[in-house]
Amino acid sequence: SLYVSEYFSQSAQKLSFYSWYGNAKLFHFHVPEDTVLLRWLLQASRGKGPECTSMEITVHFRHGAPPVINPLGTRFPANATVRPSYNISITLSSAVQNTTFVNVTTPAAGDWFIAAHLPEAVGRIEVKGFSTPCPYMFQADMFVLRLTDMPVLEPGVPMPHTVVSPAKPLHVKVFVPKHASGMRFQLSSCVTSEQRACTVRVLLGSITLPQSFQRSLTCTGSINCSLALDSPPWEKWLQIMVESLGTANASVSLEILASFTVCRPGSTSSFLNFISLNQSQAGARPGAAGSSAPAAGEAPRNASGQRSSCLQSQPVVREDLDVVSVRYRLLNGPSVPVTSLSPTILLLNLNTGMDSGGSLVVNLLLNKTSVSLANATVVACVSAASPVLSLNATRNCSTAFSQGYPLSVSASSGEAMLIVLYPQTDDWFLSLQLLCPRGQGDCSSAEAKVTVFAYLTPCFNDCGPYGQCSLLRRHGYLYAGCSCKAGWGGWSCTDDTKAQTVGAQNLATLLLTLSNLMFLPAIAVAVYRYYLVEASVYTYTMFFSTFYHACDQPGVAVMCIMDYDTLQYCDFLGSVVSIWVTILCMARVKKILKYVLFTLGTLLIAMSLQLDRRGVWNMMGPCLFALIIMVTAWVHHGAKRRHCYPSSWKRWVFYLLPGITLAFIAISVYAFMETNENYYYTHSIWHVLVACSVAFLLPPRDKHKKPWAWSQKLTCRYQICQNDREELYAVT
Repeated sequence: SLYVSEYFSQSAQKLSFYSWYGNAKLFHFHVPEDTVLLRWLLQASRGKGPECTSMEITVHFRHGAPPVINPLGTRFPANATVRPSYNISITLSSAVQNTTFVNVTTPAAGDWFIAAHLPEAVGRIEVKGFSTPCPYMFQADMFVLRLTDMPVLEPGVPMPHTVVSPAKPLHVKVFVPKHASGMRFQLSSCVTSEQRACTVRVLLGSITLPQSFQRSLTCTGSINCSLALDSPPWEKWLQIMVESLGTANASVSLEILASFTVCRPGSTSSFLNFISLNQSQAGARPGAAGSSAPAAGEAPRNASGQRSSCLQSQPVVREDLDVVSVRYRLLNGPSVPVTSLSPTILLLNLNTGMDSGGSLVVNLLLNKTSVSLANATVVACVSAASPVLSLNATRNCSTAFSQGYPLSVSASSGEAMLIVLYPQTDDWFLSLQLLCPRGQGDCSSAEAKVTVFAYLTPCFNDCGPYGQCSLLRRHGYLYAGCSCKAGWGGWSCTDDTKAQTVGAQNLATLLLTLSNLMFLPAIAVAVYRYYLVEASVYTYTMFFSTFYHACDQPGVAVMCIMDYDTLQYCDFLGSVVSIWVTILCMARVKKILKYVLFTLGTLLIAMSLQLDRRGVWNMMGPCLFALIIMVTAWVHHGAKRRHCYPSSWKRWVFYLLPGITLAFIAISVYAFMETNENYYYTHSIWHVLVACSVAFLLPPRDKHKKPWAWSQKLTCRYQICQNDREELYAVT
């Protein structure tokens, strides 16, 4: 046999601490057909700085779809069946880099996914630029060993083969036809080159993760051994590996045979289904009534053919709505007739390669008036690759190489729902069959009507009222995940273990919005001291900060007067410009220069916020530049007057020092104390401290300007004029 090795690599990704599925870094690979060995090369590394500590990286594997993970231990939505993912842990301790190999023999062909993430996030809100997070990188490479000339086993034809040695097992494959209800594998005439009784092990099927249903058969001696499989995967190649368990130098000769039992489906006319599809889409047309007559005439023949067939297939149309959004529509109406003679099969096509990133939802509703037997039950099974055809006999929802998802409806419980998270890429089947209790009437003539609703959605229930459905992308592959808020958690944001109450949400909204009213004293001081431009900036900041935080709330207490992004930008702009104009006002430079700096600085701040809204230098840069201008101006004033500026000790003790202290405390709270849990009151404290510091730091009004005297501002017959230079008054 000729083996070919292939290598596939993807670029490294920076890992994140886990708080929702979007923090997990996804790698998507495609394993080719006839692969006999798969080897993953996992490389993890970290930075060399002092902020880098020992870290444990969790890596999940799955075939056919992204792995369903739950690192936080939260609850999944009701009716969702979850199977744990296969995962390993990679520890980065003293070593900067770690290399790990994972081998998979006879892997299943198709899509394979790897998801990697760091431990749970601590929830601290870090200001970009104040701290340098340690970079943890992860890269996954794939090596495959593929057999180029794998022998094909023809069904029903015995094929002699030779296993050369235990180190070189025999690989063959057989194609499973559609409607195959069973497969029988048989091994015979097994003898070693030394004419002794042989011992071989046969592995049927491929390995899939997280669960593998590969079947094993050990044959000893020349006695024939066989294995029967129910519901093998339709229209797929099935790998068979035979390895010798004898001595190293002895070859083994044997003969293998594979045979299938093919199920004859119920008689359905494709032409009539095509006609009904056209009628449902185009509506009634002239002559449409005549075209339905043959369908009515087919009914007796279908009823009689149902008794001799092993399954009844219902035509289903796949309707693509959007990305990872599909609706399945039954041509014969939403109600499906279900009997006890043979299962009713519905095909749910999910094999496009772009359907595994959502949630498959199947809802069954029993028409209780249609069931003639009181205690009858309709059992159902949702399975991939092949349908379950023996529900009435075994009541086991499993096929040859996979475990399905069972459902049931009855007169006492007439509705059932199933949610399959990230369904694997394949043809999915819904099998339904009527089960009757013993000794209660003729079950063969009973029939039940079941309404079936099946659809694929990016996020189940759109993540609910406390979540946001986000569409994620890895190269060309799209998948969806829920980002929860207000303390809610879980896959679909249905876990309320740590959820905030409505009262707590209202309190958070009130604190974050009403704390901005502390700008009113600063506005009043600015107006009283004739700093009207500064007062306008503070009013702008108070307004947009109030309504931004009213729109930014995660719960139900939300009010958005305009687009969220616009409110956020205006809030950030007002905050930085408020600091800019306050420090420049303290510098006491000439008015023309001050207003030029006001305008030029505001334009530059608006540009920098557009480039990086959360960068720390967007705030620190204008602050430092304004402080340099202020210190330069104060030194100039002091040198000109030949004493310290500001000259009054009362100004320093009662205004400047309290204002500077409040500003430093506000910066400390903003940069080092905020977390996701305490954000609503620590950020409210930031609002209060900044507003109070502005009121303390604003300089006194110019000496030649008197306080607002409204009686003197009114021009009523007499006008008071003042000469600032000579301080002379004249009445005109």
